[in-house]
Amino acid sequence: MIKTKLVPGEWGVLKADKVLDAAEIESKARELLEQMSLEEKIQQMSGDIPFFPGAIDMMRSYNPEPIPAGENLRLGIPGIRFSDGPRGAVIYHSTCFPVSMARGASWDVALEERIGDAIGVEVRSQGANFFGGVCINLLRHPAWGRAQETYGEDPYHLGEMGAALVRGVQRHVMACIKHYACNSMENARFYVDVKVSQRTLREVYLPHFKRCVDEGAASVMSAYNQVNGEYCGHNTHLLRNILKGEWGFEGFIISDFVYGVRDARAAALAGLDIEMPFQQHYHKNLQRLVERGEVSEEVIDEAVLRILRTKIRFAQVGEPERYRAEVVVSDEHRNLAREAAVKSMVLLKNDPVKRGKPLLPLAPDQIECLAVIGRLADFANIGDHGSSMVRPPYVVTPLDGIEEALGDQCDLLYDNGQNLKRAAETAQDADVVILVVGYTHRDEGEYISYKRDGGDRDTLVLHRRDKDLIRAVVQANPNTIVVLVGGSAIVTEAWRKQVPAILMAWYPGMEGGNALADVLFGKANPSGRLPCVFPKSERQLPFFDKKAKTIEYGDLHGYRLMDARGDEPAFAFGYGLSYTTFSFANLRLTPERVEKDGMIQAQIEVANTGSMAGEEVVQLYVGCENSSVSRPVKILKGFKKVLLEPGETRQVTIDLPAQDLAYYDEARGEWVVEPVRYKISVGSSSCSDDLLHGHIEVSP
Repeated sequence: MIKTKLVPGEWGVLKADKVLDAAEIESKARELLEQMSLEEKIQQMSGDIPFFPGAIDMMRSYNPEPIPAGENLRLGIPGIRFSDGPRGAVIYHSTCFPVSMARGASWDVALEERIGDAIGVEVRSQGANFFGGVCINLLRHPAWGRAQETYGEDPYHLGEMGAALVRGVQRHVMACIKHYACNSMENARFYVDVKVSQRTLREVYLPHFKRCVDEGAASVMSAYNQVNGEYCGHNTHLLRNILKGEWGFEGFIISDFVYGVRDARAAALAGLDIEMPFQQHYHKNLQRLVERGEVSEEVIDEAVLRILRTKIRFAQVGEPERYRAEVVVSDEHRNLAREAAVKSMVLLKNDPVKRGKPLLPLAPDQIECLAVIGRLADFANIGDHGSSMVRPPYVVTPLDGIEEALGDQCDLLYDNGQNLKRAAETAQDADVVILVVGYTHRDEGEYISYKRDGGDRDTLVLHRRDKDLIRAVVQANPNTIVVLVGGSAIVTEAWRKQVPAILMAWYPGMEGGNALADVLFGKANPSGRLPCVFPKSERQLPFFDKKAKTIEYGDLHGYRLMDARGDEPAFAFGYGLSYTTFSFANLRLTPERVEKDGMIQAQIEVANTGSMAGEEVVQLYVGCENSSVSRPVKILKGFKKVLLEPGETRQVTIDLPAQDLAYYDEARGEWVVEPVRYKISVGSSSCSDDLLHGHIEVSP
């Protein structure tokens, strides 16, 4: 069947004059299905692009325009028009937001929903209808090359941030959550077999996916790796039993690209609905498999109905008045990218240096000469150059942003740091130094062998040249602020005690330089909190081998593992400083005894005890006492970000369903809420001194 494109962004025969209810969507989907030949049904289940020359074109440039799948010209059914993410729409030249790990550090659910809304508008305005950028893989180990694409190490936090992005995006287009499941390694992603118990799978690696499914996500992308001996795209237990069966997922499942399907029969029977992005196994083999009776036509119909239902559902969605070329990289979206970068930055250290005052924020009118040092200060460093690469029309570097913010208020010196002696001399001539160090796409990101960059990190410490530069600059000028750029945790033990101020900037997006200046000069108060532990040593982390063919995933990692071992991190999960101070008081838990299907309410008073307005993240953790099974010391089960004026006190309430206290009982194959005593802890990080504690009991 010769294909030509239907009008981009148009839903054709799927668009109705009114919003259809579930029964009407079902009726319309079945009516279309009945008109389809077997060949047309299978056409819905495959990318529209032939493998050749499609694969060659994709190697040259990935996703520069929407990728089509399942277009039917005879019946006028539009295809999926795919745009990747998650920093923004990968197609064309879109707004580049900070990477997801940075946005995870914001702990700002409302902000993430606004970002999703902006991305959805840009995707739709550029002719796509599907956003494949809701990455919610759990960060098991920070060396994972694509850590920057996800929100952090905790399932609850991942679920809430991912659900927010889904809500925002799906005001306009279909959202896809990925990569399902246990995808936390990069170099070995095509072959590694992850061995994981059912309890660990359900409690650690799947809750965030279920949260986004419950939010109504249109699609799920299967991962490349194997789980317990079966490739995820062929994994009946993951796809058909859990996702479609237990969770009642009503959307469709797509494969990860090219290597996501290895056997058409196995994938179809397991419940994978669309093979992306080319005409490969499904296109070549499914019709023959049906005709031979190896795959029933009922399996094909089930998949196609899911696809049609979802397309019809989203044909009724949108705000047409907002979809126009001018909205892409508009002032509104650029400002949102800047706001997101500001709220993502985590102030890790800010010691007093003069008259008891912390080094930050800087006051330009009190500085005669400021030095900016480091090659990354003058480098457009927005993250991975793999499938998540957004192509913004410009990038504000740290040096750009600092120059713009300073104007002519003081002298500005710049040195790229390549020559240590010259860098030290530059530092010595300044009152204050801003030193930018860290990583680029060459150090971490999607592993693409022919590009010879990206992949999993070999180490969590900085490059030797960066460590040497820090020592040389600090020795020349102790008033040095180290700005870290990267996708996840960085080990700082070799130098962190020698510098007074450290700021984690992540990969901050196209407006990152302006955002950095906002934070450094006090225009904005840093409110980011770490979404993953920053360890003192890699020995505090789970075993990681980037070339592993088989690996076992246990139930402990990150802050849970450190709690179990009694380890102290360099910087804890949830940690971050502010230019003001906060206090917590009067934790109240009601009721003290709750039924298994009841609701617990935690109330706490949070006060801004400093002189500057600021945002604090109130975090609630739960531990189980006298459990019949081994459980983590504590688990995040709630959080809220609150803005407080100087001197303001606010009562913050976090609701906790008793069902969230459950563990998965493998023998019974169900979730169990134990009738025991639970410890509730509320504070500003997973192991902060300000944690307040209380107890509740669950009735038998």
